[in-house]
Amino acid sequence: MDFAAALTRDPQAAPYPVRCDATAAAVFAVVAIALALTVDDGRRPDLLGWALLLAAHVPLAWRRKAPLPVLLAVVACVAPYHALDYMHLAPIPASMTALYSVASTSRPRNTVIVGLSVTSVTLTMQLFVNPHEMVELLRVSGWVIAMLVFGASIRLYRQLVAGVVERGRHEAERRVTEERLRIARDLHDLLAHSITLIGVQTSVAAHVLVADPDRLDRRALVQALDQIAETCRDARAEVRTTLDVLRAAPEGPLPDLASLPDLVRSSGADLTLRTGQTKVPAAVGAAAYRIVQESLTNAVRHGGPAADVRVDVGLHERVLTVRVTDRGTAAVGTGGSGYGILGMRERARSVGGTLDAGPRDGGGFEVRAALPLTVKEATA
Repeated sequence: MDFAAALTRDPQAAPYPVRCDATAAAVFAVVAIALALTVDDGRRPDLLGWALLLAAHVPLAWRRKAPLPVLLAVVACVAPYHALDYMHLAPIPASMTALYSVASTSRPRNTVIVGLSVTSVTLTMQLFVNPHEMVELLRVSGWVIAMLVFGASIRLYRQLVAGVVERGRHEAERRVTEERLRIARDLHDLLAHSITLIGVQTSVAAHVLVADPDRLDRRALVQALDQIAETCRDARAEVRTTLDVLRAAPEGPLPDLASLPDLVRSSGADLTLRTGQTKVPAAVGAAAYRIVQESLTNAVRHGGPAADVRVDVGLHERVLTVRVTDRGTAAVGTGGSGYGILGMRERARSVGGTLDAGPRDGGGFEVRAALPLTVKEATA
């Protein structure tokens, strides 16, 4: 098992904690027995000493489930063991393990209280057994303090790692949410425009059928149906392109300013495009295209095929300006769910730009966007 993973893992969430701790307690008991038999540091345990020594290791099996009760149980066995002047080094591993368990899982204040209590008991036992061994007193106190500091450090390290992991999880969730919003904008911009055009063209075809059945204009009907079929093909192609971009790389094909004339022509609007030879970044071009697309969708939805719309796209001091003016329908952009204008504003903000939309003074509706070309301005 990776040592770093063992340090950072929550001790309460470890698999099979009782089984692992019981195994460790058995190992510590074997070590304690070996120390009691080989090291000359106090008298060798008798039957009572062995009972106290082995009993001190039994609670360690539950040290991660109940650290403080385990420490109290260990102290209850170790204190009389030391007071009877048995071999003092033998129970040290069990005692230090119980101390570490409390320090690595408890709050700092509880750790300090436990540390002072254990140190007081230890010093009392040491003064009772060897009242003249000042060096031994300092050594025992140093071991207790060192183990408490080590356990508290591990606890703080785990909290730090948990905080980093939590921030990473929130960041991942934020990115997923942003990606969902971006996909939602793409689908809205794509499908809303195409479906609106299909609805208008279907209305034209229905009008041709019912206006004068005796003098049916077959040419106009065929033209309307052809436009519906062409819009469906364009929508299918754009859906396929969008899916390819989502499945592959973000630098895949995106709509840009070169696609604007066909888009505007299909809506019956007028277009003025003044960009010269300046290279417009793909993200900015795509944002401009989607803003124009959504604006035309709103205009056609509210004004029908007779909507009087003008689109002006130009450059001014390294800023791409987009202006879509509906000179006939004052209600454009005010109805519906409201996601259209919200999506356009998000489009503009995604490249560091701004967007304003509202009724015109002389009637109608106007959308104005300013999209910076430079990366520095866009990211700001």
